Amino acid sequence: MLYEELTEKIIGAAIEVHRILGPGLLESTYKAALAHELYLRKIPFQREVEIAVDYKGVKLGDEKYRIDFLIDKRVIVEVKSVLEMHPVFTAQTLTQMKHAKIQVGLLINFNVERLIDGLSRLINTKY
Repeated sequence: MLYEELTEKIIGAAIEVHRILGPGLLESTYKAALAHELYLRKIPFQREVEIAVDYKGVKLGDEKYRIDFLIDKRVIVEVKSVLEMHPVFTAQTLTQMKHAKIQVGLLINFNVERLIDGLSRLINTKY
């Protein structure tokens, strides 16, 4: 599996955040806690990374989007805290992966009883 060791470390950090905080908090709280946990585990990451949208070979300069986390320049992590996951969240993460030219993404919903139930590992096969 692509970047299996790295994604396992990220998932371990997310599980620790969920174990301590539990479900029901704001998305921003989970993002801050996950950033701290990644830092403690010495996993290289960037937060709120801006990516430009490429349209037919042209970068749309003013149209930039932010991805929640870029881990070790290889994995995108999108954080949610919602009652129900919608397919659009998966589509959003895959689109971010495409524009960032990243092959692996994790979509994590912290608003679940067991974090494993809120976790999706995504692969960008079009990159």
